Amino acid sequence: MRIRILVIDDEESICEILKYNLEKEGYEAEYALSAEEALTLDLSTYSLFIVDIMMEKLSGFDFAKRLKNSSTTENTPIIFCSALNDEDDKVMGLNIGADDYIPKPFSIGEVLARVRAVLRRSHIAQQWAYNMSKANYEPDITFRTLRINRNEKICYVNGEPMSLTRTEMDLLLFFLTHRNRIYRRDEIIKAVWANEVVVTARAIDTNVTRLRKKIGEYGNNIVTRTGYGYGFKEIV
Repeated sequence: MRIRILVIDDEESICEILKYNLEKEGYEAEYALSAEEALTLDLSTYSLFIVDIMMEKLSGFDFAKRLKNSSTTENTPIIFCSALNDEDDKVMGLNIGADDYIPKPFSIGEVLARVRAVLRRSHIAQQWAYNMSKANYEPDITFRTLRINRNEKICYVNGEPMSLTRTEMDLLLFFLTHRNRIYRRDEIIKAVWANEVVVTARAIDTNVTRLRKKIGEYGNNIVTRTGYGYGFKEIV
């Protein structure tokens, strides 16, 4: 899919020059002659905005603020391209969330180099975010029609969500990930109540009893061995 770039500038000659050279580089380029015109477009479809600051009604700064306040464009990079060359203007633009600031007059070579750099950084940031989301994803734990969605922290039985407390959820998760073995109460306490100061055997018994009732038919899979403790058996 080609990268789409939108140029917003009230000087049509500048828009035409940028559009021509961006397309020579292989980008899909369009332009709007005002921020108001740009706002009539589907801005979520663009990969980069090149924005003038001094426009007749809505300024480039105000336009950028709208982009950053919208969930569909808040992460889309912005390059300001303006005749305002004061340090305060540059700082303001970057503080709004711009990724770069090019003073006018500019050279086409510099603009294209900065476009490539901003898009490269944006791609790296997006890839990093994607990798982080994958790294933090935890697959569901299932046993027949009993399922724990570890990302949403919800337990389902036959597709219906069960109302479990956090302790009950942690206890069930421990059992499902440590099946077919009986665990002593002290081992369960260490795994499930690791941050608690004092947990009694009675607390374990009470939570196991409640958990059995809440998970219906699978309550029978949580077995008791008198004098030892509890475990989750796949075959009862």
